[in-house]
Amino acid sequence: MRNRKARLATMAGAVALVTGLAVPAYAQVPTQTTASTVASTAAAPRVHGRAAYLMDASSGQVLYSKNATERMPVASLTKTMTAYVVLKTAKPTDLVRIRAADVDYAVNGGGTTADLRPGDRIPVGELLYGLLLPSGADAAHALARTYGPGVKGFVAKMNQTARSLGMNDTQYVNADGLPTPDGDGYSTAKDQSVLATAALKNPLIKAATSAQDHSLDANGDHRSYDWHSTNHLLGDPGVIGLKTGYTRAAGYCLAYAADQDGHRLIGVLLGESDSSRRFSTAESLLSWGQTRLAA
Repeated sequence: MRNRKARLATMAGAVALVTGLAVPAYAQVPTQTTASTVASTAAAPRVHGRAAYLMDASSGQVLYSKNATERMPVASLTKTMTAYVVLKTAKPTDLVRIRAADVDYAVNGGGTTADLRPGDRIPVGELLYGLLLPSGADAAHALARTYGPGVKGFVAKMNQTARSLGMNDTQYVNADGLPTPDGDGYSTAKDQSVLATAALKNPLIKAATSAQDHSLDANGDHRSYDWHSTNHLLGDPGVIGLKTGYTRAAGYCLAYAADQDGHRLIGVLLGESDSSRRFSTAESLLSWGQTRLAA
């Protein structure tokens, strides 16, 4: 990664930082790039996606913003909110019984799965890995069904939680981000950075999204599972997650975070047309943001 970051460092340049934000910083930040909030982003890495946001969650400073308040689908970034809402009431040791309906939902909807097996009873703390690493729509359905109670009730909790966090440009329609016949949900790059900041304060979410792989051995309650993260940033110095996503309408999405030199950088990319480029862009922005904070 050092060689790769060295190459990316050449993209860094001078840009003024935004300051003077109120507490809590993650919930009150400038909504878009303007001459009054960011003096110049000419030297920032090129961002091909429709929207992007990078902030220092430790201070609330906005480092980069592109169409950050534009509402658009966010695909499986939705599952971060699912995990966050579940952990507001569930214990890590609570057992969730997997039903055929959970598996069928993911398969019939064309979603990614954690390959869950009906009949298994999986602890919440373990099922989070199936939700966040392979981005299992079956895991999302099982959790929402259990802790709504019912998926509809759970989605209502997701939207209530979004409002409580100040995510006023976000509307969820399910627990997984898959398109529905009645339309997709939506959010913004800025709102997703608010969620990421809050979610990563939960040690279980931070641990799950920081893991590249996770195995669950078989016992009397469930069979064995091996889950692998879809986040190609993991393994880079300081990176602690957070979530990938893709649908045709949303494009390739990424919420990411890294702890660097006493700062927690939170970034969101939405509407990227190239899967690999979202990761290289995130790397560039992290390197560039770290350079700006060190200046």
